[in-house]
Amino acid sequence: MKRIVIFASGSGTNAENVIKFFLNRDDASVIKVFTNNPKAQVLERAKKLNVNTVLFHKDAFTSSNEILHALKALNPDLIVLAGFLLQFPEHILQEFPNKVINIHPALLPKYGGKGMYGMNVHEAVVKNNEKQSGITIHYVNERYDEGTIIFQATCQVNETDTAKDVAAKIHDLEMEYFPKVVLKVLCLDNG
Repeated sequence: MKRIVIFASGSGTNAENVIKFFLNRDDASVIKVFTNNPKAQVLERAKKLNVNTVLFHKDAFTSSNEILHALKALNPDLIVLAGFLLQFPEHILQEFPNKVINIHPALLPKYGGKGMYGMNVHEAVVKNNEKQSGITIHYVNERYDEGTIIFQATCQVNETDTAKDVAAKIHDLEMEYFPKVVLKVLCLDNG
């Protein structure tokens, strides 16, 4: 049984989608959700799906080995960042090489980096009159949104689209593809 750990900071729709996708499988499951945000909706979403959560302070993640030790004890096959806003520390990445992936709401390398998340991304896409946007799922390295790309999916951006319209299109792509790519990265996709 492959073990998945999720890190999320916000509403948790991507985390919930991944948890539900693996809920009744016998080859993989989400064993824990970590968050640094005590107000994150992901806490409630995980609880409703009977997935244990860990709420931690940023210092436990970046300045100590507390989260590293917790992860080593869990021995995950994959760490999935689903709307997690803190930069992943190098000392954790070194312990889990090629085992940390992230989803980004744009077609990297465009619209990546510090501060480029959520509506900030979609507003920039609309402001720059982009004809398309999309999602990027990538391995995480020590720099924001610069890890090796695993998968991208695109959507059209119409001249009349607002940032909210783009956000809705991106959300649909995330819901469709993220769990499938997690499955593929775990080498469980037989298709």
